[in-house]
Amino acid sequence: MLDTFSVATSSVSIAQVGVSEETQFILNTFAFLVWGALIMWMAAGFTMLESGAVRTKNASMICLKNIGIYSVAGLAYYIVGYNLMYTDVGDFFGALKFFYATSADEISLLGGSESALADVVGNGYAVMSDWFFQMVFVATAASIVSGAIAERIKIWPFFLFTLFLTALIYPIVGAWTWGGGWLAEAGFVDFAGSSIVHGTGGWAALAGVLVVGPRLGKYREDGSVKPTPPSNVLVFTLGVFILWLGWFAFNGGSQLALGSAADAVAMSNVLVNTNLAASAGVLAALAVSRPLLGRMDIFAGMNGAIAGLVAITAGPNLTDHRWALLIGAVGGLVCTVATKGLERLKVDDVVGAIPAHLVSGIWGTLAVTIAAGGRFHIQLLGVVSIGVFVFVASYVLWWLMDTLLGIRVSAQVERLGQDSGELGIESYPEFVLMPEED
Repeated sequence: MLDTFSVATSSVSIAQVGVSEETQFILNTFAFLVWGALIMWMAAGFTMLESGAVRTKNASMICLKNIGIYSVAGLAYYIVGYNLMYTDVGDFFGALKFFYATSADEISLLGGSESALADVVGNGYAVMSDWFFQMVFVATAASIVSGAIAERIKIWPFFLFTLFLTALIYPIVGAWTWGGGWLAEAGFVDFAGSSIVHGTGGWAALAGVLVVGPRLGKYREDGSVKPTPPSNVLVFTLGVFILWLGWFAFNGGSQLALGSAADAVAMSNVLVNTNLAASAGVLAALAVSRPLLGRMDIFAGMNGAIAGLVAITAGPNLTDHRWALLIGAVGGLVCTVATKGLERLKVDDVVGAIPAHLVSGIWGTLAVTIAAGGRFHIQLLGVVSIGVFVFVASYVLWWLMDTLLGIRVSAQVERLGQDSGELGIESYPEFVLMPEED
């Protein structure tokens, strides 16, 4: 998503396909809006996945957190984030301007000025349609953090972190890359955000998990791990399917144009590769779950789908679809291995967000060098640079909030559950919920 209009105009010319410039403008704008709306629905997917993965006593808090994430992200990106990412970008960041708005030419056109039509159409798409499409990506990055640190984080410090992530941290990473900054100039390739979106969310989640610490009783004194399987497998599975559906828009919409035959063909390839990678990720994760985890693990299989999707996101525009199978399968494999590794390191990631989004995202970003036009040393530079910046900035922010505000709920609230302890409500009132022993 480096430069929307340059991508749109790099396709087959209007004259070749017989589509007027205004029609191309309409199709591009329509694509941004429809794909953006479908990506927004991924917020429901994250909500379902997380609320099904956590214990029932924390499901209501997950629902509140996720609708809050989307709201905070949308406002932050509107007020400052988009300008920082895309407006007058230098090597490292764009303009520190507040608010983003419909262009003057578009306002004139809406006011009845036909003379403004040529300038509006010449932009290639409606200004705010691009803002909307970009905004739903930043909301996705923030949602990744939520599940990893679930069941023990206070809600207002979490919203404060989301504000900084979506207003500053993510837009700066985006300016380096899609905004045309120094990584873009170096030739870094990340078609739809394996590192820019998922890596950013994964590094921020890792920093948060390390600062807040594991859940009470998760790691016993004898070194064993208390299993916490999904509390609602049906809801958890629904969340995965919603995310899978939304990913077609996530990757397909990143073609950034639908005004030519070439765009339509490219978008078709992207959707097919996305689906192939997810399917391969599921089967690869299931195949290794028994030797690695001791059982045919449903959690591994579900996260294998997410891992395959994340892995292909950096380069889904392959024309040899067989590579998508390999990239997705390795994504599912490394996700499952990383899940076991984090368990041994006593890093408590409730939903497996770090293995699925960060580890698989790193693999996917490097895999661009296989068949999607990337250069390994530049891809590695991007992974390391984004990782260092996001992790350090996030860790400092989490630490400062923990020191000044306290980010973790009390032991009593954690045992009782955040639904009752903080919200005064239960997600499943027909059941009697009892505090768990350590």
